[in-house]
Amino acid sequence: MKRSGCRALLVLSSLSALLCYIFFDPTLYLQDPQPAAPQRNISILLWRWPFGRSYRLDGDKCLEMYNIRRCFLTDNISTFSTADVVVFHHQELKEGLSALPLHLDRPASQHWVWLSMEPPVNNANLTPLSGIFNWTMSYRRDADIYIPYGKAVLGGDAQSIQAAPNHSCLVSWVVSRFRPQQARAAVYQSLKKYIPIQVYGKWNKKPLSDKKLLPTIAKCEFYLSFENSEAKDYISEKLWRNALQAGVVPVVLGPSRATYEAMAPPGSFIHVDDFKNTADLAAYLKQVAADRQAYEEFFQWHHTHRIKTFTDWRERLCQICVHFPRLAASRVYQDLESWVHS
Repeated sequence: MKRSGCRALLVLSSLSALLCYIFFDPTLYLQDPQPAAPQRNISILLWRWPFGRSYRLDGDKCLEMYNIRRCFLTDNISTFSTADVVVFHHQELKEGLSALPLHLDRPASQHWVWLSMEPPVNNANLTPLSGIFNWTMSYRRDADIYIPYGKAVLGGDAQSIQAAPNHSCLVSWVVSRFRPQQARAAVYQSLKKYIPIQVYGKWNKKPLSDKKLLPTIAKCEFYLSFENSEAKDYISEKLWRNALQAGVVPVVLGPSRATYEAMAPPGSFIHVDDFKNTADLAAYLKQVAADRQAYEEFFQWHHTHRIKTFTDWRERLCQICVHFPRLAASRVYQDLESWVHS
């Protein structure tokens, strides 16, 4: 296992650890300053709710819920001609549940946003969308409107989550859509030869309700935060909610270690790529589980950081107004497919 100088500092001093990470890259964990608020009211039309799950939009939701001013959300498509921004979720476009209103007169000043929280492999039928959208909205850090599944922010509370003194299992994994061809499937099949893994989810016919999810995961020392696709910046709720909010150590498989280091709390995870094979990974997990001090090192970040997750589509949509003053007014994605797969 490779350990950095910053990891060593974690056991010495939480303040030293924080200073270390800021020294090496001051942009990683400091909260980004909020761009200037729009100078006028911004109206955002969501063309169709993602996955058919709607939320109430009455009143000034962006102000009431997130203290974002001059930002108004609607799902009433009759307001198309007056909307400043129209947001289209790709899943519905891909499946034919929604169609672009190309037959309507689109105001010259109106901006269309392509929204997807899925990795590239799940974003099909992109070719017809070239030359249509002005902005992208995605978990990718280079999207025009960056909306991660979660993030580490300054302001720790060491008492909020502490490493549990006893666990009833070593490793757990929750998976609903198991595909043998995925990288995570191969790692799991190999890893289970060396250590026991408690598997839950629809695939294993052991589904967990939202109420039982985190308490069940919390019974184990480690959680397999394995993404279904190894894509640029794709770090989903499998890390932020399932592992970090459950209070266990995530074993991650997804983008590079450098990406996790830039986004996750310092010293909080174990990356599969750090090991030559799953036998070495299994041996390391057993070693850390048997060493209380080594295990607790993975929780030192609670002194300096906390986890924020994004689950409400309204909060995501309100972020458009936060970014609005700096978005390129004349941008058009002439080859959206190339950007998605870049």
